[in-house]
Amino acid sequence: MVEHLEHYGVIKSKKVAEVMETIDRALFVPDGTPPYVDSPMAIGYNATISAPHMHATCLQLLEENLQPGMHALDVGSGTGYLTACFALMVGPQGRAVGVEHIPELLTSSIKNIEKSAAAALLKEGSLSMHVGDGREGWPEFAPYDAIHVGAAAPEIPQPLIDQLKPGGRMVIPVGNIFQDLKVVVKNLDGSVSVRSETSVRYVPLTSRDAQLRG
Repeated sequence: MVEHLEHYGVIKSKKVAEVMETIDRALFVPDGTPPYVDSPMAIGYNATISAPHMHATCLQLLEENLQPGMHALDVGSGTGYLTACFALMVGPQGRAVGVEHIPELLTSSIKNIEKSAAAALLKEGSLSMHVGDGREGWPEFAPYDAIHVGAAAPEIPQPLIDQLKPGGRMVIPVGNIFQDLKVVVKNLDGSVSVRSETSVRYVPLTSRDAQLRG
């Protein structure tokens, strides 16, 4: 899977390749689904795990903000796959936080992580998983050097901008039917710049009830 993504130029970074090889996607997809196929997969509760190329793209975009000791937030953490990747990159001196509003998904994501190479980081607390409305972020460990949002918002939630550290970067899909993956940078003076990286298709970032209704 990783070699395939490197071959097609999706993964250009040695660090991203290493992390995606270390965190085995097979531990995070539903039983009976092919783990290394480059497509999104349903994980129940009208949620999906993103395709590997999207995970790789987001890790590359955030790599500079996922250095050892930094703080990273994963909104809509789903299976826990990307949160585990973040934890490995920021290491035991850093902090990786996953927020998921479906309690059943959060419970299963913890079990997934416990089987993975990030298990020790979960056990000693530099990786933590929480039930909550990701549109509100997770203020406890803010400000964050890196924020990833795994569902499409109609606009960028202000609490996430507020929780971004000066010099920090957020990757978030924005839009309703037509969506763009936006890269949000908080400049050192506190101003914010936003650019579009690519067109994407994500499930909507909504309330728990709206998501369960589909």
